[in-house]
Amino acid sequence: MPLLTTTRSRLALTTATVLLAAGAPAAYATLGDQAAATATATATATAATARGAAYLETRLLFGTERPDGGPAVTDQQFMAFVDREVTPAFPEGLTVQEGRGQWRDASGRIERERSYELILLYPAGEAKARDPRIERIRDAYERAFGQESVARLDERTSVDF
Repeated sequence: MPLLTTTRSRLALTTATVLLAAGAPAAYATLGDQAAATATATATATAATARGAAYLETRLLFGTERPDGGPAVTDQQFMAFVDREVTPAFPEGLTVQEGRGQWRDASGRIERERSYELILLYPAGEAKARDPRIERIRDAYERAFGQESVARLDERTSVDF
């Protein structure tokens, strides 16, 4: 009886293997067709919705608390800074958003503060010329308001005005 059971098990295993091997190419082909169709649909949708020219989006994050314990930067002070330092460098336009943020300062303390996010959009081809302007803005804010840093985020995007 054990010999018969072993033979039946081997036969069942062999049959299952043959069936799986025979069915796998058809299953993979179906998956491949479906994946190809999905990729084509996604590419078509992306091409249909992609508009505009290649731009860079730079976001600068400005904290308002002063590390030396002095008074926080006020709305009026920040907007005067934008008028004086940012607008001349980016006269085409910009966006300022108010926020709340936190970060760990140089001494390891978590600082929670009112903050501003400045968003700048400019053609990707002008990135090399715009970079020094952005760095001057960061440096000017750090000096004017005694900040340890101004965060910078750059991202490629498409823009249509």
